This record gives sequence, C-alpha cells and structure tokens, in this order.
Amino acid sequence: MAEAHQTRVQKVVEEMVQSLEKDHIRKMQGRMFRCSADCCDRPSDSMTQVHQCIERCHTPLAQAQGLVTSELEKFQDRLTRCTIHCNDKAKDLFDSGSKEPAIRSLMDRCVSSCVDDHINLVPSMTRRLKENLDSIQQ
Repeated sequence: MAEAHQTRVQKVVEEMVQSLEKDHIRKMQGRMFRCSADCCDRPSDSMTQVHQCIERCHTPLAQAQGLVTSELEKFQDRLTRCTIHCNDKAKDLFDSGSKEPAIRSLMDRCVSSCVDDHINLVPSMTRRLKENLDSIQQ
C-alpha cells in the first residue's frame, strides 16, 4: 500500500485506539489494580486464594484487550484483502498489455478506494467496540 494511504489509515486507527484507551481501557486498568491490591490485603487468604483473586481481577481487562485486538485484526485482514484485489486487477491489466502509467493509476485509485472505504468503517467499529467494552462484567 502506498505510504500516504497507509499513513491515513494508521492515523485514524491510532486516534480510535487512543480514544478507547482513554475512555475505557484506562478505567478498567485502574479497577484491575485496585482490585488486585484488595486481594493482597487479605491476610487470612492462602497464597493460592490471593493468586486466584488477582486472576479474577485481571479477567475483564484481558477480555477487553482481546476484543480490541480481534477487531483490529479483522479490520486489517479486510483492508489487506482489498489491496490484494487491487494487485490482482493491476496484474490483469499488465497481462493484457497495458502500459505502466495506466497500471500505476489504476493501482493508486483502487488502493485509495480501499482506504476510503475502510476509514469509513472506523466509526461503526468504534461504536461496536465501545458497546462491547461497556458490556464486559467488572
């Protein structure tokens, strides 16, 4: 993918991730650390009980991180498939005898369209992630 197109996608995705981190993940991290500290303040619990308590505290954050990672992987996979389709179209054009400028132009338009389409998916992906993060049991 051309560098300018890649930069556009990265910027939008990074803004989304930073927003999710600030508004959701960071709060979950705070709860996890406070919960874990409370586990350690139980003098009558065994070492195993304390470790199990800490594990329970970490579960919501691990679920949240897994959710975000999975969604980003699906987004990346879809974008990759789109750009592969562009490569296939360019190869077909090349095989039919087209000149390099025409192939480059097609490739740029195609990749630009992929990027635009996927950038337009980010708001709905963000909304879905926020809803799913909010539904994780604390």
